Order: sequence, then C-alpha cells, then structure tokens
Amino acid sequence: MSDTIEISANGIDIEVDSRHWINGARVPSPQQFEDVSPITGKTIGLVSRGGEVEINLAVDAARAAFPNWARTSPVERGRILHAIADLVEEYNETLSQLETLDNGSLLRSHRRGVMPRVAHNLRFFADWAINELHHPEIDTRGHLNKVSWDPSGVAALITPWNAPLMLATWKIAPALAAGDTVVLKPAEWSPLTASFFAELTKRAGLPDGVFNVVQGLGAEAGNALVSHPDINRISFTGSVPTAKLVAKAAAENLTPCSFELGGKSPTIIFDDADLDLAVTLAAEQFDNAGQICLAGTRLLVHENIASEFTRLFAEKAGKIVQGDPRDEATQVGPQIHQRQFDKIKGYVDRARTSGAKIVFGGEPNLDKGGNYFTPTLITDAQPGSEILTDEIFGPVLTMQTFATDAQALELANGTEFGLAAVVVTGSKEHAESFCEHLVAGTVWVNCFYVRDLAAPFGGSRKSGVGREGGTWSFDFYADVKNTVYAPNGWKD
Repeated sequence: MSDTIEISANGIDIEVDSRHWINGARVPSPQQFEDVSPITGKTIGLVSRGGEVEINLAVDAARAAFPNWARTSPVERGRILHAIADLVEEYNETLSQLETLDNGSLLRSHRRGVMPRVAHNLRFFADWAINELHHPEIDTRGHLNKVSWDPSGVAALITPWNAPLMLATWKIAPALAAGDTVVLKPAEWSPLTASFFAELTKRAGLPDGVFNVVQGLGAEAGNALVSHPDINRISFTGSVPTAKLVAKAAAENLTPCSFELGGKSPTIIFDDADLDLAVTLAAEQFDNAGQICLAGTRLLVHENIASEFTRLFAEKAGKIVQGDPRDEATQVGPQIHQRQFDKIKGYVDRARTSGAKIVFGGEPNLDKGGNYFTPTLITDAQPGSEILTDEIFGPVLTMQTFATDAQALELANGTEFGLAAVVVTGSKEHAESFCEHLVAGTVWVNCFYVRDLAAPFGGSRKSGVGREGGTWSFDFYADVKNTVYAPNGWKD
C-alpha cells in the first residue's frame, strides 16, 4: 500500500503524502480508505485511516506544543501565518489541481478565487494578530479594566468537503493567530489539500506539533477527536445530525463548540426588482453544483413577475455549460460522490411523484456520465413537503410565489434553518424594512456570496451556534480575560 499519491496535471507532477501529519512528521495507519475523484469516478489513491490511536498522538503533540506557541508573540505568529500564505500563493496551481480532482469544483474558480481566498484567510488573521489583538481599556471609577484574548489550548477543527482548504483555513488561521494549537480532521471525501498544506506549514517555520492533520472517517477519527478530554475548542462545519453527535460528545467535557451547519436559504425577489439581476442571482445558486451551504435555493417570487421571471430564468439555465470542471468553459461540474448524487436524485424523483412540476432539469446529465445532475427548477411543490424544507445540497432550486410582504416573510422564515437569505428589490427602504424581520445569519441585498472576514459569520436556529470572523473568531478561539487594576496601592 503506497503512502504517496502521484498526479500529473497541467504539465506538473504532484506528489501528496497521504499519511497523517502529527508533530511535524508523517505517521501511517494500518488501514487506509479510497479517495475517489467525482470527475472520473476512479480512485485517486489510498489515504491513511486514523482513529483513536492517531487522534491521541495528535492531541498529545498539540498539547505538548501549546505552552511555547502560546508564549510566542502575536507578531511572530502573524509572521509565520504570512509565510504560509506566501507558500499557498506559490503553490496555487498545485493546490487548485488537487482540490478540483478531489471534489469536482471548477478549476478556474480555484485558481482565481478559492486559493487566493485561502491566502487571504491566513493574511487577514496574521495582520489581526500583529495589529489588533487587543481591546480598548475600560475605566470604572478610576479602576482600569484591561481585556485580553489569552490562548485557550488545543482546537479541534472538523471541516467539510465542498470548499476543503478555504473552509479549513477559515478556522486554522484564527486558531493559530490566537495562540492555540490545532488538530484538523478534514472530510474523507476531500483529503488531499489538507495533507499538502501540512507540508507548507513546516516549510513556513511553524513549530512541530502546533498544527496536526488526522485523516479518517467521522465515526472513527472525528468521534475520537471531539470526545477527547484534552480538547479546549471544537469548531465543526457540517450537517445538523452530525453536530448533535459532536455536541453530545463535547458536553461530557464541557468543551466550547462553534457550529456552522446546514441551510435552506431563501432568495426573495420583489416585483420592483431588476429582473436581469434577479435571474443572474438565481443562477448563481447553482455554483459549485449547488454544493454551497449558503445557497438561496428557495426562490420566493412576487406573483406579479413570476411568469416573466420563470421564462427568463429557464432561458438562462438552458445556456449553463455542465461538464469537466477542469475545462475553462464549464460552469457546473459533478456532485462530489455517488451517495450525494443519489440523495439529490431521490429528492427530485419524490417531488415529481408527489405532483411537483419540473420546469427544467430534474435528471442526471447522461451525456456526461458519472455524478452529473442537471441544474433543476421545481414549482408547485406541496407546502411543507421535503423538497421545500430539507437541505438538498445540489443544483436543485424550488420556486414559490407570494402576493404580500407578510406572505414573503412567512415563507422565508418558514424552515428550521436560518443561515442566509438573498433579497432582490429596487427599493433600499423596502429592503431595510423587510430584512429587519428575516431570520438569517447573513442577508445579501441585490448580491450574493460577498464575504468579509471582519464581519460575523454563522447561522440562526438549526443553522449553527456562535459566530466566527474578526473579533468573533478570537472570542471563540481564545479565553477572554479581564484584569482590573486599582488606582492606588502601588509602592513605586
């Protein structure tokens, strides 16, 4: 069984060591699991399958490395994070090729957007460590309150497969900047970039044990990680059912958790909206083959414009190019895994059987083979049906109509989720009054997927617990301490 995965892409030969990264070195496991590309359906290579033994080794290494890393100045932590970002930029093509092969997302998006964003994640929190890791002082009757963010310990990070390295560094960067050490468990469907990234951290000068990667399955490595008594923080991005298991395990040790979970977000289109803009924003919900937790997959359209909107949207959708994500012309690639493909198809088939109308799509793209599901729009679904309430995580949108703002609001807030919302209207005043009552962690008005790391990110209801980003990240990854100094009692 080889521990090295060799890939040739775009004229470059790439080698990825598929063993765990623990205490600055590679560690194998007796067992391995297959990493399968959604583009070809073929096995890319074998990856070490960790469990309790490897998790214990990683946590022990992170625990041993913590005191020195916590004592490292924020300026030095920031310098190292910048050095890692430099290497991410240097290896943009390698990382882009690996991630596209691994999860089927568009290669051009990785090159131009995702990997630059990985570097930005690192640089943003590096700069924060260097310049902003302090609070304003507070005066209380002459007493001085000095609030600090103190390193908390070992952070367990469990990340998803839909944007593997970007979402991992979204957590890694603030944790390291705060002075924590890290054990990362990447998604088993997209393990490659995390393994390659680990090597970059050592080249950048990150001390051994500060960052560790254990590959494996959720029920094995993931469960062992979140149950470990020496974990001080758990940040998890994934599904609601898995989050419940994580929360139960964390409760045993009272480990603080941050959860970014699923969504069933609305895109609300009012009758004063720019229709071309509305159609464009609706089509953007198919990005990454619909595998975006923030996607506004429930189109809520004012009845006055519903017919014209549907016509224009169907016209635009008919021009979407689906195919190999390595092709520059491709706009929508495959679903990441056969299980995900089957899940999507099951939802659509049951909706059709129950009387819903398939406006376009609704079938596998047989011309492409494999896990390609056509961009789909469904109308006339029964209120409360699963197609309207469950997160499908694929290129499937539903459409409902409304006559009044009250109806739109009832529909928009009518799920157990509250992750995001998109509002399309020609009136700023209307947007402000309507958005005030939306239940969502992020609301985009006449835009989509604009994300600033200084802003809070998270969901309401079953879409998550807590917020990350900017100061909110440090409030989570650090221990917030207040030291009060009296104005008297000093002998000097």
